[in-house]
Amino acid sequence: MSVARRQRTLVRPVSVTGFGYFSGRDIRVEFWPAAEDTGITFVRHDLGPAARIPASANLRLNVPRRTSLEMNGARVDMVEHVLAALAGMRIDNCEVWVDAAELPGLDGSCKAFVEALDHAGAVEQRSPVRQICVGKPIRVGDDECWIEAQPARSAGLSISFEINFAEHTAIGRQCFALDITPEAFRREVAPCRTFIPEEVANGMLAQGIGKRVSTSDLLIFGPNGPIGNSLRFPEECARHKMLDVVGDLALTGCEVVGHVVAHRSGHALHAELAKQLLEHATATGQLAQPAPLRRAA
Repeated sequence: MSVARRQRTLVRPVSVTGFGYFSGRDIRVEFWPAAEDTGITFVRHDLGPAARIPASANLRLNVPRRTSLEMNGARVDMVEHVLAALAGMRIDNCEVWVDAAELPGLDGSCKAFVEALDHAGAVEQRSPVRQICVGKPIRVGDDECWIEAQPARSAGLSISFEINFAEHTAIGRQCFALDITPEAFRREVAPCRTFIPEEVANGMLAQGIGKRVSTSDLLIFGPNGPIGNSLRFPEECARHKMLDVVGDLALTGCEVVGHVVAHRSGHALHAELAKQLLEHATATGQLAQPAPLRRAA
C-alpha cells in the first residue's frame, strides 16, 4: 500500500461567481474549510443548511454531458470541474456552498476554481487521506469507449487519455498523459476547456439550452477549429477529458493511487469506474485501516 499523506482543508473561505451553462442563472460558489474525515460536501444553501449532498458515486444521476448528484431531493449539476479542482489541488475536506442547482461554467475549465483555492490556502490535518491503491486492472466500457485503472506507475495517480473524433477533423485524434500532482494539474490541466462540435451546440440551442453561452465561454469547434476562440494547448481537448477523469474519480471520496488509461470515455464510465474501485478497495480491506502517514510535500 502507498504511504498516505495527511488530509488537507482550506485555511479560509473563498468564493467564485459565474453563470450556469444550462440554466443561464448567475451563481455564487463558496468554498469553506471542513473537518477531517468529512470529505467534499455540496450545500444547496438556497434550500437551507440541511440540503447537503456528499460527493459520492452512489448519488450520481444518469444525465448527459455532465456529472450531477442528488440526495433527499436536493440536486447539484455539473460538479465535475469543482471536484477536479479540489482533487487536483489535494483538498480533501471542503464544504462547497452554492445558491443554485448548477455550478457555474466559467470559461469551461477549472482554472478560476484552482486560483480561488490557491488564494484560500491549504492546511494539513491530522488524519491520513483515504487511499485506493489499484492492485489489478479494472476496466469498464466496450471496444469503442472504455476506461481502465491499472497498478500505479508512480507514487500517486497518473492518467493517459486518448480521444478520436475521426468524423470531426478539427478535433481529430489527441493523446495526453500526465502524473497528477498539484503543480502539474495547475499548469497542464486546469486551464483546459470544455469543447463541443458546432452542430451539437446548435442542437442544444434549438432545445433552449445554453442561450447565454458564447464562443468565449467554451470551445465550440467548426470545420476549421474553435470558433471565435483559440487553443491554449494543441491537445487541449484530451487534456480537458483528463480534467473530467480527475473530477469524476473524486466521487470515490479517496485518493486513487494507480495509472488510469482512457479511450473516448465520458462521465458515466468514469463514475462506473469510481464505483468499481470502491468495491475493489472494500473487498481487499484497503478502506478498513488507515495507511501510514507521511507529510505532504
